[in-house]
Amino acid sequence: MRLSKPRIAPLPESELTEEQRNIVAPMKQRYGIVFNVLKTLMRNMNLLNSWNGFAAHIMANSTLDARLREMLIMRVGWLTQSDYEWGQHVLMSAPAGLTHADHLRLKEGPGAAGWSELEKTLLQAADELVADAFIQDGTWNILTKHLSTQQIMDAVFTVGQYNMLAMALNSLGVQREEGVPGFP
Repeated sequence: MRLSKPRIAPLPESELTEEQRNIVAPMKQRYGIVFNVLKTLMRNMNLLNSWNGFAAHIMANSTLDARLREMLIMRVGWLTQSDYEWGQHVLMSAPAGLTHADHLRLKEGPGAAGWSELEKTLLQAADELVADAFIQDGTWNILTKHLSTQQIMDAVFTVGQYNMLAMALNSLGVQREEGVPGFP
């Protein structure tokens, strides 16, 4: 973690309003806890309500295969050194089929052995977007061989969403929940 304590403390569950309890109910039912990122963003409900729909699209309605989506998210987490983002998606990527070996290769990036052409190119696109906010022509041309227009757009917005979120997580000092792995 870049910060050893939060700059903005998560809202204690005992202080949640009825609206906030309704928002966190599905998460609490599914995971047994409310994630610190959500409790932190609840300090600004207008922001949270505006952001939530976009984040939900990326996680639940994206045209990208879940494995590819998680690869992009974890690559952004690594590039931005967002320990919180990385740790949460180590856990969330397992149902999408990513393994510990994949996580190690994600740190190496597109040059690591074993990626398919599409996987390698998506990781290259993530690297280019984080570094320069632009996908180079060569990378773009390979993406268009494998993905639809909607899938490419979802890939770009996935990288953008998780880059923005990493900025917030790192700067606000959102701390990992107990049991969530950090960078090995």
